[in-house]
Amino acid sequence: MCPDELGNPTPCADYDVRALLGHVVAVLHKLARVGAGADVRGAPDVVDGIGDDGWADAVTRARGEVERVWADDRMLERMVTLPWATLPGRDVLDAYAHEFTVHSWDLAHATDRLADLDPDLAAQALEAFPRFAPPEARSEQGSFAPVVPVPDDADAYTRLAAYLGRRP
Repeated sequence: MCPDELGNPTPCADYDVRALLGHVVAVLHKLARVGAGADVRGAPDVVDGIGDDGWADAVTRARGEVERVWADDRMLERMVTLPWATLPGRDVLDAYAHEFTVHSWDLAHATDRLADLDPDLAAQALEAFPRFAPPEARSEQGSFAPVVPVPDDADAYTRLAAYLGRRP
């Protein structure tokens, strides 16, 4: 991201690009902590205080923390407690990978980089999200808003964003 893009609005209503990057870093920290058995209730949803030129390093360090904690394949079968569920590690990683896919679209949309996205990731997320975010369990105040209609021939990222309540 260029520093002049950090203030751009994103389709994720509460976040501009800077705040959404802070959210991604916070989620990576939470993912590492739950993998280590820590309780993340009360952990921040957004990390702030990162300089405009420090986002790539912050994401890289947080991703490295996740990779270290989750490196042992036995973690995939271990039950992990999240604030919203207790799931096998495999399902936890699956859910968060799909969340990062959606936020990748949010960031790409806000910075005019949609062509850089991998449509296969969107298709996988779109297939998985009904387990994690069924439409009947949503409201305007939740993490995911009600489904937004889009044309049947919309690309995978547009359908994914609309499924999660964004207005592509």
